[in-house]
This record gives sequence, structure tokens and C-alpha cells, in this order.
Amino acid sequence: MGVTLGVVVLTMGNRPAELAALLDSVRAQDGGSRGVRTVVLGQGMSLPELPDWVDAVELTKNLGIPGGRNAGVERLRELGGTDVLVVLDDDGLLPRTDTFQLVREAFEQSPELGIVSFRIADETGFTQRRHVPRLGASDPMQSGPVTTFLGGGHAIRMSVIDQVGMFPDAFFYAHEETDFAWRALDAGWRIDYRADMVLQHPRTDPARHAAYFRMTARNRVWLAKRHLPAVLVPVYLTSWALYTVLRRPPLSGLKAWWSGFFEGVRTPCPPRRPMRWSTVWLMAKLGRPPVF
Repeated sequence: MGVTLGVVVLTMGNRPAELAALLDSVRAQDGGSRGVRTVVLGQGMSLPELPDWVDAVELTKNLGIPGGRNAGVERLRELGGTDVLVVLDDDGLLPRTDTFQLVREAFEQSPELGIVSFRIADETGFTQRRHVPRLGASDPMQSGPVTTFLGGGHAIRMSVIDQVGMFPDAFFYAHEETDFAWRALDAGWRIDYRADMVLQHPRTDPARHAAYFRMTARNRVWLAKRHLPAVLVPVYLTSWALYTVLRRPPLSGLKAWWSGFFEGVRTPCPPRRPMRWSTVWLMAKLGRPPVF
């Protein structure tokens, strides 16, 4: 029968035109898009009128990005019949009509493939450096195995979620993809970045979110405490602190970053399950050892 897809889209209700365009692009997909389960979740708000083929879920409150995705996964499980979860930003767009077919083929051809990261590009086709999940001046058009994936557009085999667990609710925003990716890698799954699977998305600055600096720092500490071998935790956090200072953020942002950093140090975010050293070595071979 082949791989079946389920789509999850989170929305705050402030981009109705963009959401409608995204859903049109989902509907336009070749390769049996009419059989794709599509779930749209309103984060603590009333959803606008949606097409009748969309499963609308109004959450009672904003659960954050990981919590909202988890609610989407649970809804797909209730509906049944989903092999691969596809997550798309509500202000994104699928410019190609064969993207879902490419996703199906990727998972059908590689049983060890757990996650696929889409290429995120603006309306001109430009991909921001931060949207290439590799270190260095990497070519966004180069596909291949990576150590993390992009939140705005990705696909995850549902059996990976069954094995390693859901996204970390407590993170609320920032680094939830890395947390999930490290667990998947440690469980033996492969993550691929695919330049031909494109999500068109406006060019943005992550610091536009008020809580960006605090949550980025707090969750970075939680990430290290949850998953790194003890000897690597101070190395990883020191390297990121130096990197943050060298980027010379605004004073208000730097204060918020340090506030979040020490919040992460003070507060637990269990469970702690250090990755295997073989996983550390794999990440190093892929060009991103968990110390940078």
C-alpha cells in the first residue's frame, strides 16, 4: 500500500491568508494527497473556517511548539493509518507538487531513515544560513545525512516517535528539534537533509520572538543536561556561551540569555539519558560533534 502521510500544522490564528495558501499547496500535492490526513491545531484560539478535508483541533491553551506538535501526533494516532508525520509552519508553502511523493519514496527506499529535513527558502529561492543544519559555510543545495532537522518543514517516521518518545513539552520553544534528533540518532535512526523537498517561507529573524534569548539559553542547558555524557556538558555549554558573546547581541538580549542560562542550570528537565559515545562519534563524523 505504500507509506501514508499525516500533516500537522500549528497556528496562532494571526496568519489566516498564509494558512489558507499552505493548505492549498498541501491539497495540490501529487501522489495521492487526497488520502493524506491533515490536522490543523489552534493554539488556545478559535480556528477560522477550514476546508472540510482538514481535521480542525482547538487546543484550550497555547502548548508551545513541542506541546502542540505532540497534540497533533496524538490526533493522528486517534485517526489511525499514518506512517510518517509531516510538520509544516502555518506561514509556509509547498511550491512543488511532488514533495509528498518525494517524502514517500525516501521512507519507502530507506528503512533506516527516521527523519527528513526540508530545505527552507524564501520566495526568491534563497536559503538563510541558519536553515542549513550543518556547520560551516554549507551549500543549501547539498543533500545528505545531518545531525538535526528544521522545525518549519520536516517529516518523521511515526515508529521513531513510538521508540524515542514525543517532543519535550517543557521546552515550549527552541531546540525541541535538536532534543528529538539526538534521541533518534542514539536509537540508530538516520536524519537526511533534502534540498529538493522545499518549504517556501518568508525570510525571518528568530530574535523577533520576545522570549527568544531566554528560552534559547535555558533549553540549550536542558539539552546538554538531558543527553550529553557528563564530561561534554561543560564543554558544550562553554562553547555556546562564547559563541553567543562573540555574536554581540543587544544588551537586553544578552541579559535575557544569561537569565535563561542560569534558569536552565537551576531547574531540572528530566529524564537524563546520556547518549552513547558511538553516537557522539557518529555526530563528529557527520561534521557536528555535540560540543559546538
